[in-house]
Amino acid sequence: MAQQSHTPHHPAPPVHPVDEKPAAKRLVPAALQHIAAMYAGVVTPPLIIGQAVGLDPAGRTRLIAAGLLIAGLATLLQTLGIRELAGNRLPFVNAASSAGITPLLAIAETTAKGHQLPAIYGAVMVAGVFCLAVGPFFGRLLRFFPPLVTGVVITLIGVTLMPVPVGWAQGGDEHAADFGAMKHLALAAFTLVVILLVQRFTRGFLKQIALLIGLVVGTLAAIPFGMASFDGLRTAPVAALPTPFAFGAPEFQPAAILSLCLVMLVLMTESSAGMLALGEICDRPTTGATLTRGLRTDGLATLLGPVFGGFPTSAFAQNVGVVSLTRVRSRYVVALAGGTLLVLGAFPVLGAVVSLVPMPVLGGAGIVLFGSIAVSGIRTLSEAGLDDSSNIILVAVSLGAGIIPLAAPAFYADFPAWARTVLGSGISAGALVAVLLNLFFHHLGTRSTPRAAVLSAASPGSGTQIPQGHAVPKAPYRK
Repeated sequence: MAQQSHTPHHPAPPVHPVDEKPAAKRLVPAALQHIAAMYAGVVTPPLIIGQAVGLDPAGRTRLIAAGLLIAGLATLLQTLGIRELAGNRLPFVNAASSAGITPLLAIAETTAKGHQLPAIYGAVMVAGVFCLAVGPFFGRLLRFFPPLVTGVVITLIGVTLMPVPVGWAQGGDEHAADFGAMKHLALAAFTLVVILLVQRFTRGFLKQIALLIGLVVGTLAAIPFGMASFDGLRTAPVAALPTPFAFGAPEFQPAAILSLCLVMLVLMTESSAGMLALGEICDRPTTGATLTRGLRTDGLATLLGPVFGGFPTSAFAQNVGVVSLTRVRSRYVVALAGGTLLVLGAFPVLGAVVSLVPMPVLGGAGIVLFGSIAVSGIRTLSEAGLDDSSNIILVAVSLGAGIIPLAAPAFYADFPAWARTVLGSGISAGALVAVLLNLFFHHLGTRSTPRAAVLSAASPGSGTQIPQGHAVPKAPYRK
């Protein structure tokens, strides 16, 4: 009998967790967690900017819808990608960053009424072009933005934004007769207590959406006392795509553009840090090519966002935390979350639901939201070598420069307009000082790589891992 030959059977390698397509029963709840974590952050910039420039409820609703739409598009582009052109293909959320709020407010304060949003959008569009131009080379610049610098910036984001929720807790309108009334403060305190109780006594998904639960319960508590306005909900259209340049054609002011380009460097650092972190969490180390595609997506979203009413776009650190916490690493989960944001943006009536939230309720939740940003910065600084006296001086002076506009708002009153725009934002001022001091202490006249510069970079497209020491996948995965 002829002997049969047996061809050895090699099973196909498993799909990488990032490329896994979970079943609907896992996909939908996981996506809801991401939406819950990001939603308050997505709508915060349009709420703050809309209030600052004096938009009515209908105008703020349009801004919120635009923010949701751009966030959805940017997140879909990041997670699904377009060949080698754009998208890091990681479970990565993109939306309008809170880091841009203070500089945008500074632009609004130094611009004539009626020209505020056009000036903001002109500066944002140029910042998008700047990101597209610098993105391919940004990996080489990461050594100038070590954790010392990024930690200062993130801390200042939280600290300089804290007056915003405090103003909300007092009622939101400082010209109103009841601004600071006890009813407003009580509602803000009630919302904060609800968030703390949910955080303390619940687990899993409920704990993850503690902020959202606080907003809902606080709003429901406000209704019987007539403290929730339904005007925006009554006038909002059920479905409507944002109108291009609905708030006016963009205006290009040099001082505003300089300020936003500085902020864009900070946002690019934020996105790069998010991609590096996700690379480790997902067991798919971030390469130079991945970094370039991810930053190109940031640039495209920032450039095109203002056409519909969007703001500077960057990574959402809270969603990196969700991936780390849940260990659900599929990019399709985040893609579903992005698609949901896109739908929400196409139905302004859903955005108007957010405008029902009274200012004091937002104030109570905002204290947690912006305080947690400051804590993230402090955590970054704690890992940045603060036992070195030079690093201590760098952080101390940078934080001092960033807090000046907060402690003494009129400090730069006699400076030229361009200087007031750049230095009047604590984030921009602190970032600028931190970068310059990092150059002074750790780069000028030194030959060795400074201890502070822990983020090493690879040339774009080289495939080199960033930084060295990232975990390598333990088994080959098929795509």
